[in-house]
Amino acid sequence: MNDKYLSVSVINRYIKHKLDTDDNLQQVFIKGEISNFKAHSTGHLYFSIKDETSKINAIMFAKAASNLNFNPVDGTKVLITGRISVYEATGNYQIYVDEMQEDGLGNLYIEFEKLKKKLESEGLFDSKYKKPIPKYPSKIGVITANTGAAIKDILTTIKRRYPIAQVILFPSLVQGDNAAFDIVKNITLAGNYDLDVLIVGRGGGSIEDLWPFNEEIVARAIFDCKIPVISAVGHEIDFTIADFVSDLRAPTPTAAAELAVPNLSDLNQYISQLLIRLNEAVFKKVNVQKLLLDSYKSSYVIKNPMVLYENKKQRLDMFCEKLNTSIKVKIDNKHVEIANIIDKLNLVNPLNVLKRGYNLAYKDDKIITSVNDLKKNDILDLRFSEGKAKVKVEDIL
Repeated sequence: MNDKYLSVSVINRYIKHKLDTDDNLQQVFIKGEISNFKAHSTGHLYFSIKDETSKINAIMFAKAASNLNFNPVDGTKVLITGRISVYEATGNYQIYVDEMQEDGLGNLYIEFEKLKKKLESEGLFDSKYKKPIPKYPSKIGVITANTGAAIKDILTTIKRRYPIAQVILFPSLVQGDNAAFDIVKNITLAGNYDLDVLIVGRGGGSIEDLWPFNEEIVARAIFDCKIPVISAVGHEIDFTIADFVSDLRAPTPTAAAELAVPNLSDLNQYISQLLIRLNEAVFKKVNVQKLLLDSYKSSYVIKNPMVLYENKKQRLDMFCEKLNTSIKVKIDNKHVEIANIIDKLNLVNPLNVLKRGYNLAYKDDKIITSVNDLKKNDILDLRFSEGKAKVKVEDIL
């Protein structure tokens, strides 16, 4: 009875045989985008090829990989030649790649790296030019398509987290030949709306879809914008020039909205904590002041205010007494000094000499000190200790 049941190995081997003998699968030509790329230490390359809806695992052995003239990375558009078979150990079917070359989109990656290097050398990515994102914005601008998941996610997130903020949408083309010019136009327009922060971006897509955000005119418009700019282009794995030049890069539009506004519930909780701390601080301050007031009220001076006055009055009397004593002493000292000075003056006073019988002789109001200054019949004025007299010179001896 068990003979009709086959092992897994037999089934996988049978399917592998079917694929390996199908002429349509021995040489297939596939184009798509590389994802989940991994270069093994052996030189083998493991990755997936995907389009908008499907993917297939791929392996390129080291010998074939050595002929590549480009460095494959996630997102690279490629043209592949290979065969389809099954890896028996896992039962997974995959393409064994013989040849791989960049699709025409490889030029976009070259342009991307070229522009990135140019703008980086000019300093447009420097952190010193990054403007801080305000913590509590009141007016937020959004540049994106007016339909689609991106704007819905942004509006929903802001309304949920911070409904008091006003959101102004600047509908813009976000892909296609004219998208870059439209984005620049709206960045310029947003400068007239007194915005606190500006979100610029779109949802995910291929490199062609996201390319407007890799245009130099968009990068320079973001750099020159006076409003802090948050870029929100594609998914988390997508990077554009706009991400590098913006003041802040968000991995998704939803994340951009979260970075642009605080969570109101968190703010309310924080304010509640502040109120509790404020009440505690006020209560503590009131208690301290109350204890201080009680100590004042119970103090001896407050209960007996006249004591303070009496003490001051007593000290005033002491000071007055000391002052009077000091003044008397100074007056007595001055009297003694004056008496000593008078005594010294009396010693040199010429009038006191006259009291001892001496007199002074003047001729023509000039004192005579020698007989050589006199001649016969001169009229002299004599000065005595009391009074004056005129005399005539009768003879000079």
